[in-house]
Amino acid sequence: MSRPTGVVLVIPAWNEAEAIGAVLDEVPRHLVDDVLVVVGSDGDPTRSVAQAHGARVLVQGSRGYGAACWTGAEAALAQGAETIAFMDGDYADPPADLATILAPIQHGQADLVLGCRDLRRFPDALPPHAKLGNALVCLLVRLLVRTRLSDLPSYKAIRADALLQLNMCEMTYGWTVEMVVKASRVGLRIEEVPVTYRPRRGGQSKVGGSLRGSLVAAYTLLGCAVTYATRSELSSASGH
Repeated sequence: MSRPTGVVLVIPAWNEAEAIGAVLDEVPRHLVDDVLVVVGSDGDPTRSVAQAHGARVLVQGSRGYGAACWTGAEAALAQGAETIAFMDGDYADPPADLATILAPIQHGQADLVLGCRDLRRFPDALPPHAKLGNALVCLLVRLLVRTRLSDLPSYKAIRADALLQLNMCEMTYGWTVEMVVKASRVGLRIEEVPVTYRPRRGGQSKVGGSLRGSLVAAYTLLGCAVTYATRSELSSASGH
């Protein structure tokens, strides 16, 4: 029996039945104590596929990417996780790079690690409008909190005690922006590591898959950056 790692992996996966099996097959299980796949509803076909591939499945109580992440994070915290990693369930984030994401935390060099999307191998994996929106939000974050970022990725890991410091309350696509902005404000050590970003497997991205989706997401993210950079207290509106 392998020794506990203290790491729990959370995978938000709304309607990702075509991809989640391949994602779970690539997860290096020796690096994690548990894999939690969070789906949007009991009827989501992603649920049965994830269970068949050995994941524990949770159903989020409210809509939104942040709500899915927090559902998984709460479960991870409840079981005593020391580090919580997040990746998307659409196959774009390569599970094989999990060791790279975790290393700075495990070596005591970082509290939050961002797996920044390297597009050199698959330059079209992220559409131009999504790249532009991401760049604009990163620029605004840098101006607001003086933290230089190259990406706001779904693939990341954070120390459990650091996550609790942040009092996360953003239940939308702004979850990562809130996390990074608050982490910077409280002085957490943030490190970026490059990871290959791949084309998604099946379906269409809820955000970057259309120009409209990217514009709505960019508007939400810009608003989140301003809100959490200027709020006087890092309090949680939802009591987390």
